[in-house]
Amino acid sequence: MLEVSVRRLDPDVPLPAYAHPGDAGCDLVTTSDADVAPGERVLLGTGLSIALPEGYAAFVHPRSGLAARHGVGLVNSPGTVDAGYRGEIKLVLVNHDPREVLRLRRLDRVAQLVVQRVEQVAWTEVADLPDSVRGTGGHGSTGGFGDRGAGGTHGSGTHGSGTHGSGTHGSGTHGSGTQARGTHANGAQDSADDAEGQVPRVRTT
Repeated sequence: MLEVSVRRLDPDVPLPAYAHPGDAGCDLVTTSDADVAPGERVLLGTGLSIALPEGYAAFVHPRSGLAARHGVGLVNSPGTVDAGYRGEIKLVLVNHDPREVLRLRRLDRVAQLVVQRVEQVAWTEVADLPDSVRGTGGHGSTGGFGDRGAGGTHGSGTHGSGTHGSGTHGSGTHGSGTQARGTHANGAQDSADDAEGQVPRVRTT
């Protein structure tokens, strides 16, 4: 088992621990209370700093329970902790729920930390890359959601230029809609909710 030096910056914070044998992620907690409105993000401290050995990195992932029940995610998921970093591990948490306020309290478990071996790469510039079976295919080239046939909705419908391209995900709720005009963008969340006749509800973890 890999030994990693850890420093508690807050004496009440528990050391990273695995909930079950064989788990990949250790729980991380928040050191402060936070009420996160719909579409809003917040920077949270974990009260921990670590010294990873060379050749390793730690990655901060969301907790599946918070994601499923409250729509909680991490903006830069997974967040990367490099081996040379000695500062506090912090989380950029976002509330994706469209209506309910997320109420976090000090020492709530909010994320998980996964330590992995990583490689340093020496890049060699070439004029051409070797061929492969896949080639340049990407971005849904193998089919998937909404692919009902040769001319289905995957190419130019829901996934291409519809909901995912320029609709809900592109310029709607996620692009320039709720996320862009929310509290963090211009402080208009309250007025937007009032205008729509919806007042954000409060949900606790």
